[in-house]
Amino acid sequence: MRATQRSPSNLPASLENLTNLADVDLSHNNLDKIPDCIYTLSNLKRLNMSDNAITEISVAIENWSKLEVLNMCRNQLTALPLQICKLETLRRLMVNENQLDFEGIPSGIGKIVGLEMFAAAHNRLEMIPEGLCRCPNLKKLILNSNRLVTLPEAIHFISETLDQLELADNPEMVWPPKPRGMAQGSGVTFYNIDFSLQAQLRNAGAQAAQLAATLAQQQGTPKDPIARKKRLRQFRKDQKDQQDDKQEKILKGMKEIAKDEEKQKQKDKMTEERSQEVKTQKRWDEALERPPLNYHEFFDPDVGQIPGITIWEIENFLPNQIDESVFGKFYEGDCYIVLKTSMDDSQNLEWKIFFWIGEKSTLDKKACSAIHAVNLRNYLGAQGRTHREEQADESDEFLELFDHDITYIEGGRTASGFFTVEEMEYPLRLYRVFPTTIGIHLETVACVAESLDPRHVFLLDDGKDIYVWQGSKAKKTLTTKTRLCAEKMNKEERKNSAEIHTLVQGKENNDWPQFWAALGLEEGEEEDLEIEEHVDHKFVPVVPRLYQVGLGMGYLELPQVDVPEGKLIQKLLSTKNVYILDCFCDVFVWIGRKSTRLVRAAALKLSQELLKMIVRPEHAVTTLVKEGTEPQVFKTKFNGWTDVIDVDFTRTAESVRKTGANLKDWAAKQETKVDLSALFTPRQQPMTLEEAQQCMDEWNDDLDSMDAFVLEGKKFVKLPENELGHFYSSECYVFLCRYWVPGDPPEDEKEEETEPEDDFQCVVYFWQGRQASNMGWLTFTFSLQKKFETLFGDKLEVVRMHQQQEAVKFMAHFKRKFVIHTGRRRQEKQPVKMEEEPQEVNAKAVKPKFKPKQRPEPVPEEPQKPQPELFHMRSNGSPLFTRCIQIRPNAASLNSEFCYILKVPFGQDDDSGIVYVWLGEKSDEEEGRLAEEVAQEMYDPEKYSLQVVREGEEPENFFWIGIGGCKPYDKDAGYMCHTRLFRCSNEKGYFAVSEKCSDFCQDDLADDDTMILDDGNQVFLWLGSKASDVEIKLALKSAQVYVQNLRVKQPELPRKLLCTFKGKESKKFSRCFHGWGEFKTTRE
Repeated sequence: MRATQRSPSNLPASLENLTNLADVDLSHNNLDKIPDCIYTLSNLKRLNMSDNAITEISVAIENWSKLEVLNMCRNQLTALPLQICKLETLRRLMVNENQLDFEGIPSGIGKIVGLEMFAAAHNRLEMIPEGLCRCPNLKKLILNSNRLVTLPEAIHFISETLDQLELADNPEMVWPPKPRGMAQGSGVTFYNIDFSLQAQLRNAGAQAAQLAATLAQQQGTPKDPIARKKRLRQFRKDQKDQQDDKQEKILKGMKEIAKDEEKQKQKDKMTEERSQEVKTQKRWDEALERPPLNYHEFFDPDVGQIPGITIWEIENFLPNQIDESVFGKFYEGDCYIVLKTSMDDSQNLEWKIFFWIGEKSTLDKKACSAIHAVNLRNYLGAQGRTHREEQADESDEFLELFDHDITYIEGGRTASGFFTVEEMEYPLRLYRVFPTTIGIHLETVACVAESLDPRHVFLLDDGKDIYVWQGSKAKKTLTTKTRLCAEKMNKEERKNSAEIHTLVQGKENNDWPQFWAALGLEEGEEEDLEIEEHVDHKFVPVVPRLYQVGLGMGYLELPQVDVPEGKLIQKLLSTKNVYILDCFCDVFVWIGRKSTRLVRAAALKLSQELLKMIVRPEHAVTTLVKEGTEPQVFKTKFNGWTDVIDVDFTRTAESVRKTGANLKDWAAKQETKVDLSALFTPRQQPMTLEEAQQCMDEWNDDLDSMDAFVLEGKKFVKLPENELGHFYSSECYVFLCRYWVPGDPPEDEKEEETEPEDDFQCVVYFWQGRQASNMGWLTFTFSLQKKFETLFGDKLEVVRMHQQQEAVKFMAHFKRKFVIHTGRRRQEKQPVKMEEEPQEVNAKAVKPKFKPKQRPEPVPEEPQKPQPELFHMRSNGSPLFTRCIQIRPNAASLNSEFCYILKVPFGQDDDSGIVYVWLGEKSDEEEGRLAEEVAQEMYDPEKYSLQVVREGEEPENFFWIGIGGCKPYDKDAGYMCHTRLFRCSNEKGYFAVSEKCSDFCQDDLADDDTMILDDGNQVFLWLGSKASDVEIKLALKSAQVYVQNLRVKQPELPRKLLCTFKGKESKKFSRCFHGWGEFKTTRE
């Protein structure tokens, strides 16, 4: 149909029945738009619409899902629609001789992965989007006869693969500089740290031979003979230059010696002159002078001349004398000066000065009361000092000044001298969120629960609390964008003082009551609320209208601003003008910095008139916006509003002089200190059982006595002997250990017959469970520790320990029988109280029996059904760190290389049951024997029968029922031979990686740090919720270097780098920690 004078009137309304039509040619027809019937061709592959008068392409272009060739040359197009980026099969796009500029080409054109040819000659292009250079299959790029200034740097990535690149007739065209090739990890992006394996091995102190061998094994490149010749030539040249430089160095050295002698003479002369000045100077106290203060400005001339009481209150930094009728009535928020004047025996005046501090008084009143009390003493010439009196702690001498009891009055009568800053008030607003092509749009709705819709995401702004509500049918990506918008609101408008809550419909959350209360619902009304789909699916937000406020000839003008292509951009706002943005539900008045006062006042009045001019919802309001402080809701109305500052206004002239104008070039030359040596040290070998037994014997031989105490209520009481070795995660314990210290032999050899006197040392171990509060430590510090210090003095040492972070010497005293229970302990009777403690502690006690007896039958405080208990025995890095920790009864927690203890109670009274000792198929025999002994000592054999069960021989009746049913579990624990935990932190002032000991636990995962965990198969990068962006980036590069080094040293165990967040850990991660559970929460 080429040149057939076609028009919409002589074309059919629809062509959707022509399913096989794939090629259409409508060129040379003088059409002003593409006929609507063409958009109905779903199988169209080639379309030629050249030599027409088409001005725009409809968004229905996305219906051509199979289009391969589109020819729109010689038309009047000014922009291509965004929907063209969805044509993934498009191979050839020709738009020559149109009116396209840079903004007319979509930035997401790089999504057309199949694009091979892009022709846009004879247009108005100043630049092309960088995404066009990212098309992987692009072969022809025709851009001649445009207004190109430069091209994106990404053009260098495809310049070699392009078959045809035409850039003729672009007179101002400047070819972009080629990006410098940077080694991985170098440059300012990674804080100028070279993270290459070669550099980090050198920094870690690796030997040259080992370094060369490692790099040769990694690279495996042959030697270059040409490079070897160049090095030899350079070596000869350097030798010759060294010989020529010897004579010059000798002459230079003689000149420097002469200069040094001259400088030394000048220094000696200056030293003599300074010594003469010091001799003539006065002492510091001789130079002090009393400031000439006029006390009449503060006090009356007759003050202190008549016996009685005079009182001043502090107001605006100055004393103000009060009436005698209000003596003895003090405001809690004020401060007072009290003067008592009396006559002594020789009829001379005598003064006593007090200053009274209110409990709720401000800092300026406290300081001024003390200062003016001293001024009053100097004014009267009184002897003695001023007396400080605090509310509710007054001295008897002060109280005797008044005939009646003093009274306290709430609040403050006088004003503070400080300026007070009023809290900003934020109106309650509810926004419905709609997605846009580049962000989100916030539509203001009524602040009622009926506005919610399960298909949408809502943002509730309640000042200090910002709620993001996600409907059950809403997209999660929209929730993420809304959360990001809330973060910007908190950072820019609330100064990070607001708290952001994310609520999902149908999921429990502790913030639901506050959310419903903000929407005006009473407690319990939300249960009867039914959230329905009431928003029309065809709803489109109202297009905002921008008006400029101006002053005409005696009247106000409000012309509408012409918005190009219907897109609001930040450049439309001029700093000299005032604008009104009408969004139907919101009317914003934007005031430029350089606008006149008259126009500002007129804009406020016009906005109110504009608000009432048409029918709007009741929640529609007018908002005043000043330039530079625009709220996030206002910014979402504009396309591409960014807060990036191109110019760094914080730099001073001195910093520019020191670093130069180009900060990036200066930063590239700086060296950043890092310490990654821990990543290259070999893993610590585990201690054998024989070595551990030897250490335990030596430390226990030195132990003279050990007394144990446990916190009950607010006092520490004696721990029953049958509970020794059993710890509860919600309790605090104190162990007083007395160690024998051999005396030093006498220096005189003649006195060999006299034996040296033995000495002792006392160490107090404070053990705090994971769920225990810090109140136990405070109680110990102010009570028990003081008694121990009185008894033992300098021989006392206090060691504070947390659960699973015990000292190795402390662990040795329990001979591998260290049991940690969940929750609180329960006693059958009251143990010995603390008052008897000093006599027992002071005397030499007998060594405790470390083999604990059977525990008394636990008596629950409230009758409840007994639950099964499961304990996991495991050694971390050394047999000394053997613990038996209670975990949740779950068959998935079993492992064939460990031993477990399972208690299954019968009945309701917990007076009978069975105890299983489960031995894994690959478990250690010694640990199996130890687990059996611990089980025998933990439970009364008369009530609980003990049964040792090996893996695969479990009884079907009680064992699997008690553990929650048979489930698949791990058959191997090879990760125990490879586990390593590293901590990445900036606390030393520079980035450093340190390794935790082999006995690490879950509490070692610091919330403000980044950790690296290696289990032999994977390397996990664990991110704390409060870790900084700098630490995360540097830790990621460190983990990559660590994996790269292991691939060279251990090629048989290739590691995979994974990332995990706090609270999102997988089982492969958590199994490396003994007794994994919920993260520690300290109750203050």
